[in-house]
Amino acid sequence: MGHDHSHEHPHDHTHGDSHGDSHGGPRWKHDGVRVVPGNQLDGNVPSTPGMDRKAAINFARVGAQKLWAGTVTIHPDAKTGAHHHGHLESVIYVVKGRARMRWGDHLEFTAEAGPGDFIYVPPYVPHQEINASPIEVLECVLCRSDGQAVAINLDIEPVEKPETVLWVDPTHPTGGV
Repeated sequence: MGHDHSHEHPHDHTHGDSHGDSHGGPRWKHDGVRVVPGNQLDGNVPSTPGMDRKAAINFARVGAQKLWAGTVTIHPDAKTGAHHHGHLESVIYVVKGRARMRWGDHLEFTAEAGPGDFIYVPPYVPHQEINASPIEVLECVLCRSDGQAVAINLDIEPVEKPETVLWVDPTHPTGGV
């Protein structure tokens, strides 16, 4: 019996360590990795014509300090005005549809992105977002480098006037107009 006990003791000790306070075991249970199911995103945000937004990762939901992430569904023909997002970095992942980005001091540069494509928008870059399709919704995942919504509207005449439907989401609180 004594032999069995000495054999089990290191095992118990190791097991205790992996769940013990010395390695922060229990405190990670509720403050560790969080999974937010796609069907449980927070749609409890003001409704805005032209888009539907849902928060997945933010301070209120998971305690995120430096990130915001969620989904954005943009109606056909929706556009923003010219704007930038201050110090924020943004990443847009296109799930469905066709996005057109215009950027530059006069919005002179343009690129399009489709399903599976990532779009990176650096800080302070003047730009305009457009749903390039007149009939298909544009579904995106949006990640930004801060929980704050920052949108600085610019007095640049947009190449594509945002008259049909405004694209409004957490980083475009007024549609960038």
